[in-house]
Amino acid sequence: MGNTVPSLFAAIVGRDPSLPLVTFYDDESGERAELSGATLANWVAKTANLLVDGCGLGPGDQATVWLPPHWQSAAVLLGAWSAGLTVAYGEPTAAGADVEFASLAVVEAGPPAGPADRFVLGLAPMGMPLREVPPGWADFVADMRRHGDHFPGAPVGDDTVALLDPDGTAVTHAALVERAVARAAGLGITGGRVLVDADVYPWPVDWLLAPLAAGASVVLSTHTDLAKLPARAESEQAVQIVGPTV
Repeated sequence: MGNTVPSLFAAIVGRDPSLPLVTFYDDESGERAELSGATLANWVAKTANLLVDGCGLGPGDQATVWLPPHWQSAAVLLGAWSAGLTVAYGEPTAAGADVEFASLAVVEAGPPAGPADRFVLGLAPMGMPLREVPPGWADFVADMRRHGDHFPGAPVGDDTVALLDPDGTAVTHAALVERAVARAAGLGITGGRVLVDADVYPWPVDWLLAPLAAGASVVLSTHTDLAKLPARAESEQAVQIVGPTV
């Protein structure tokens, strides 16, 4: 399994890159997107290359991520961890970032001034770039796509800091993987295909890392119409629903 998030991700993709790894539903917009392991790995590699080659960042640098649960958020998080960056997820740990990722909704709400490298995500269907980019921000999708499909960076050490908890506590890759394994056990995720209601479990350890730690693929549901969950689980061949019934 490995003691870092990149090794965890590589292990599950390596089993069969063609299989769906993240399937995303937004019941508000009606969007459904399905990414194979190979497709998500491509987005992750491009994101890591953007951070290392485009921004000159690496281990010891911090990425603040102001994004909701989404398949593009998965690419940003896994890309940052692949590049060795420390992720601060959300407003409580936003200070001191070397790069910032935010949704268009967050940018329009007026977040505090951030670092020189600031990327906005429209979170549009099909991963489409923005038509208009807010001043002071770069379009993540447009910039990311210009970078290489494979990330040749050095392996991340298990003692590299991966995450800042909301209280500012530094969590290494080894500790984060251990936490994801424990969270998977706590949620009853044992593998196969799992449907996660991200409205109930919006923390990335729950909707992203816990399924990966259990070797599971995830069906991620947002703005969830609870009445649709049983039929969705059946159509997606999900063996478990992680949501209001847990």
